[in-house]
Amino acid sequence: MIRQALLTLTIALAAGLGVSPAFAQTPPNTVALQPSPAIPGVIAGGTMPEVVIKGLTSSDDPLWVPGVGLLFSESQANRIVRLDEHDQPVTFLGDLLNPLGMTFDSEGQLISIQTKPGSMGPRVVWPKGKERIIADNYQGKAFGRPNDIVADLKGGVYFTDPMGSAVYYVPRGGAIVRVVGEGIKSPNGLQLSHDEKTLYINDTQGLNIYAFDVQPDGRLANRRVFATYTGRDMSLPPGAPPVSRADGLVTDNDGRLYALTDSGIEVLSPTGQHLGAIPVWCITRRCQNLAFGGPDKNIMYVAGGGTLIRIPMLSRGFSGRAK
Repeated sequence: MIRQALLTLTIALAAGLGVSPAFAQTPPNTVALQPSPAIPGVIAGGTMPEVVIKGLTSSDDPLWVPGVGLLFSESQANRIVRLDEHDQPVTFLGDLLNPLGMTFDSEGQLISIQTKPGSMGPRVVWPKGKERIIADNYQGKAFGRPNDIVADLKGGVYFTDPMGSAVYYVPRGGAIVRVVGEGIKSPNGLQLSHDEKTLYINDTQGLNIYAFDVQPDGRLANRRVFATYTGRDMSLPPGAPPVSRADGLVTDNDGRLYALTDSGIEVLSPTGQHLGAIPVWCITRRCQNLAFGGPDKNIMYVAGGGTLIRIPMLSRGFSGRAK
């Protein structure tokens, strides 16, 4: 009874701080699994995440590719991994350069962010014979360390550089443009709205997700706070500015947004209302990226810390893009 009371108190305190109770109790080198609260239209109450893979050197940015299945990056192994029909990780593409974020464009090309020093930036890495560098510098200066990426239907790509506090856009056949160069300390996860008139960007070293109006040439205007996340990094020293560690960002078919923060997967309505959080944690850190997958796009895949987790959802991923 005493142990149960202490556990209940821990959960209550953690909830009051905006922190998932699983995170407050999780010992090092474990994967926290905890039933989700119900979020209407999103996830049924009591749904448990499932660990599919653990023990890899790294894992990031899952992506469901039609005709291929689920892919994710194993940056430290310089490869993109495919989840096979037996839930085993097999190499889909090897000999890459510390790959991170991925996107699948309207021409059926897989674009991967490479982060090895001297070779940083987005590249078409598949299909074979279509490989090419999209960008590896801005005005002759190397990127800090690019991270996340999304392709638009016009053939352009947006990608973030958290270390450089910048977001870039490369139009189809055009020159790279810096579309964000100030105002967001560490831009990380990003995503387009369904109509591609709005670009959302997470600030890992802040508390907010920002929205921008997309201009006809791909540039951005009218920066505004779309929502403030509830997640807080509780490992920071006293007096340090609070941060959410917001990372990967994805949208569902109803326009809701899902972001990984220190509260797990925070779910936002299309107007920025906080709908709830799905508790999930990858080994010793918050998870890094997420994607809807499966034939019906009703499975949420979450990657980070060398693990891959899946969660059955009521909601479905956006049908208009791979991610």
